[in-house]
Amino acid sequence: MTDNFSNTHRITKQVIATRGGVVAAQHRRAAEVGAAVLEAGGDAVDAAVATSFAIGVVEPWMSGPAAGGCMTLWRADTGRAEVVDYGMRSPLALNPADYPLTNDGRVADLFPWPAVVDDRNITGAGAVAVPGVVAGMDLAHRRHGRLPWRDLVRPAAALAEQGLIADWYSGLLTASTAKALSRDADAARMFLDDGVFAIVGGWTDTQTRHLDQTAMARTLAQIAEEGATAFYRGDIAQALVRDVQAKGGCLALDDLAGYEAAWAEPLVLDHRGGRLYAPPGLTGGPTMAAAVAELAKAAAPAAGGPGAASTLAMARALHAAFDARLRGMGDHKSPRQPGCTTHFSIVDRHGNFCSVTQTLLSIFGSRVVSPSTGLLLNNGIMWFDPEPGRPNSLGPGKRCLANYCPVVGHTADGRQFALGASGGRKILGAVLQLADGLIAHGMDLETAFHAPRIDVSGNQRQLIADQSLPAATLDALRAEFNVTTARRQPHPFAFACPAGVERTAGLNRGCTETASPWGDAVAERMG
Repeated sequence: MTDNFSNTHRITKQVIATRGGVVAAQHRRAAEVGAAVLEAGGDAVDAAVATSFAIGVVEPWMSGPAAGGCMTLWRADTGRAEVVDYGMRSPLALNPADYPLTNDGRVADLFPWPAVVDDRNITGAGAVAVPGVVAGMDLAHRRHGRLPWRDLVRPAAALAEQGLIADWYSGLLTASTAKALSRDADAARMFLDDGVFAIVGGWTDTQTRHLDQTAMARTLAQIAEEGATAFYRGDIAQALVRDVQAKGGCLALDDLAGYEAAWAEPLVLDHRGGRLYAPPGLTGGPTMAAAVAELAKAAAPAAGGPGAASTLAMARALHAAFDARLRGMGDHKSPRQPGCTTHFSIVDRHGNFCSVTQTLLSIFGSRVVSPSTGLLLNNGIMWFDPEPGRPNSLGPGKRCLANYCPVVGHTADGRQFALGASGGRKILGAVLQLADGLIAHGMDLETAFHAPRIDVSGNQRQLIADQSLPAATLDALRAEFNVTTARRQPHPFAFACPAGVERTAGLNRGCTETASPWGDAVAERMG
């Protein structure tokens, strides 16, 4: 007996076609903000900016202005894909000697390398890296935005002024980290009752409670009026640095002033007559490229959905790609607990796409709140190996190696899509299986999102399989891998949490992870 849950409970999400634009996000309220921007005549990039800031309010433990990320775009007028890289960096004053190893054999929670004294690289202000979200949104908006910046950020400020509704799901996520949050007075004040308990209503309580995010509302209002400069060079930058340094971190004004998001050329991956565009560099993109190359060695899949042979081929491809990543790129993150991230995908009525993933890294990031700005801070320093001489060793001014992999693509018959997911190393496999379902198996978006998946993101031939997979498929996987079966459920996620949109003959659709209670696809209202 491995769990207590019902075997007859089924959750589905309806996918509705529309000629209007669609935003699929991990939180319905953020998707609604983006859809309203599309309705006002905004481009997909405008909607991405609005959704980015809004989702940082309603999922503050996943993302926000103090996070980093990546956006992959498709522009209908030029027929080209583009990438905006706004990943985090380590501060210039970071000194690896400030992160001594415990030397007691203990291993870090999410990584197989030795633990650092007091977990300084995981929790607290010493774990904070230079954030990139505001710069990334600004860069994309300056090239493709149609609506004024202030009109895109103001809705997020309004959401923060109201405060996130503290429901059972937010209470569950907060309770999972309450002990760590209680160690920072400002985090405890924002997320906990009496500095100890997760804020949540009672068993039969129908009264609505909200988090106090008024300080964050003021920060967002200032970003709306003054732009990205306020965050990286203005009053917000000074307040953020003052708060981080007061709590023992080394983030400096020069780190923020010197940060730049960048345009990049996407990787182009041809697959079964279709094509994927993935981010390059220190992301999941190169590993996805390796997995696609491995899949090309397998026989073409039979008609219909993935069977035993094609699922086994997918498992082999993911295993080989991750084995190369772990040996060569330095990402030794354990698959036991995925990093906590957010993803949203957007298509507008003109056929422009945005696929956006951003993260604080761990759930609640560093578990530290900047009191002056109301922002929950990232723990991007955890991405680095604290042992010297490794491919991804800790050091000053270095790019963080991330797992996110937002993609856009098209099938052989001309259907277009944008896909991505949250979930640490589980992201890549989920995105590739969804894309493969659309491209190689002719699935529509709804079928692909409801199909059972596998996760192969370690280097010990460990495989997690959806327990609803056919017996023949599970038997084939067990012949080569150490298989553990798991349910699709909202907590904990055994698999990644994806969101995607699709365009077929001028009709748009969106879908989010079926087990996610907050995720939703929202269409703009057509007059």
